[in-house]
Amino acid sequence: MTIINFTPLTAIVGGILIGLGVSILLLFKGRIFGISGILSGIIRFEKEHLWWRLTLFIGLIVGALTAHLIFDTQVPIYRHMNLTGLFLSSILIGFGTRLGSGCTSGHGVCGISRLSKRSIVATLTFMISAILTVAFIR
Repeated sequence: MTIINFTPLTAIVGGILIGLGVSILLLFKGRIFGISGILSGIIRFEKEHLWWRLTLFIGLIVGALTAHLIFDTQVPIYRHMNLTGLFLSSILIGFGTRLGSGCTSGHGVCGISRLSKRSIVATLTFMISAILTVAFIR
């Protein structure tokens, strides 16, 4: 297997920006940057925290689109997955994030940086599951 389009500079800059964004949210709002928790708060329409959650979520989309336009990145399109498979996989991912008390962004980025044992175990579980899934599929 060949690694295609590995660009360490953009990976480092992206990692720094993610770390900076996570730190700002924790410093100014006292909140952990976990996408599943942020999105579930939007879906549950939690009025007290709705504004910052919506702003952050929209910022993620706008930031990704802006980076796509500036750097002319190609977004991979997987034509072999139908809408039913996509829907079922998203339901399973949502269920898993609720069952695991968070997602990779919350546990992997924020939890590990806080040396949370639960987050370290969760992230190891995510990574092992991903490796086994790729090995099984390929």
